[in-house]
Amino acid sequence: MPVKRVLVIDDSPTERFFLTDLLRKNGYEVLAAETGESGIAVAREQKPDLILMDVVMPGLNGFQATRQLTRDEATKSIPVIMCTSKTQETDRVWGMRQGAIDYLVKPIVAETLLAKIQSLG
Repeated sequence: MPVKRVLVIDDSPTERFFLTDLLRKNGYEVLAAETGESGIAVAREQKPDLILMDVVMPGLNGFQATRQLTRDEATKSIPVIMCTSKTQETDRVWGMRQGAIDYLVKPIVAETLLAKIQSLG
């Protein structure tokens, strides 16, 4: 199923703007959330085709939010790609163990992200 609607969960206004702008310019509908908690609520309500998840956020971090989303019957079929500044291999492994399908390190390379999204469809 091609990806049409993407949920960006990131507490940084700059990152949200960058990802939203990039995705919209490439024909995607974009939803956004500033926290893990609000991201989970949006995912349950809107059922996006893909979630781009930051890790370092106040409250529920991206690892915790990904774990909740991928274990919830209502959202477990939505793929999650982590987009984070955490560069350690242990972070990548931990993110994948929480249920993420991929792990990208910031700064996000537009072409790489778009290729990964297209490969899902």
